[in-house]
Formats: sequence, structure tokens, C-alpha cells
Amino acid sequence: MHIHKFEKIWLIVGSMTLVLFLFIIGINAFAMGHTPPSEDEILDPQKVDVTEPFDQPGLKKIGEKEYELVMIAQAFTFESNEDLKIPSGATVHFKVTSKDVVHGFQIPRTNVNMMITPGHVNTITHTFDKPGQFLILCNEYCGVGHQAMGVPLEVIE
Repeated sequence: MHIHKFEKIWLIVGSMTLVLFLFIIGINAFAMGHTPPSEDEILDPQKVDVTEPFDQPGLKKIGEKEYELVMIAQAFTFESNEDLKIPSGATVHFKVTSKDVVHGFQIPRTNVNMMITPGHVNTITHTFDKPGQFLILCNEYCGVGHQAMGVPLEVIE
């Protein structure tokens, strides 16, 4: 079978582009740790209330301007034991799981966005540099009360 010279060139260029693309994806995934959430931390969704740290959800100070916010997503609410107020410049480690169905976890105007799956512990970290009001929203349709699922987060001076 005869392949035209220009077809051979485009096949070589296309193949090399594919190899380069896969190489870059491999470096990002394995060397730089840019991987999707995994099943490293799983728990029984029926026993969330008695499993640490979800047995005491809420905001905890863990260092100088460093906080951990443990939340449980369930039927149209995010469980947290207090008003969420943090100082400007603080880093917050969010740790969230779901008891019932798939929920979303998004804070508009930030890069915080995760899908919360029952039985999986999801974590994400964000530093709030500017003061203001933020709203933690469920961005995954979870039932008839989905539109009311939100919790205010206040970043103060």
C-alpha cells in the first residue's frame, strides 16, 4: 500500500504530539501529584456520626492562621457546630463527607470545588487572603431542598 509523503509526515507529527501529551499528563499525575481524589480515606456512611473527626464537626484552629473545617453534607444542609468565622490570611483545610447522596461543595470566587460522595472523605485547602462574606454551596443536585443548601463563611480582618 502506498502512503503519500505528506500523509506520512502528518502521521509522524500526530503520533509525536500524542506521545508528548501522554508524557506531560504522566509527569503531572505521578511526579507532581496532580491526581483526582482517590479512595485513600473511606468510611461507612451509616457510621459518620461516630467516626473521627466527623463525630465533632466544626472549625478548629490547628496552627498560626491555620484551621481545619470538618463538615458533613446531608439532606439539604452542611453540618457544622458553629458560625464559621476566620481571620484574613488564614489557610483552611476542608474535610467533608456525605451521609446520604452525592453532594457538591463549592465556594464561589475561590478554587474550592469538590464532589462529595457517601463513604469517601474529601479534602481541599484554600487560603483566604481578603476579608468578606463567602457562601459554601452544594453545586450537585441532591433533591428537592437542594437550592437551600448553603452555609455562610465570614473572613474577618
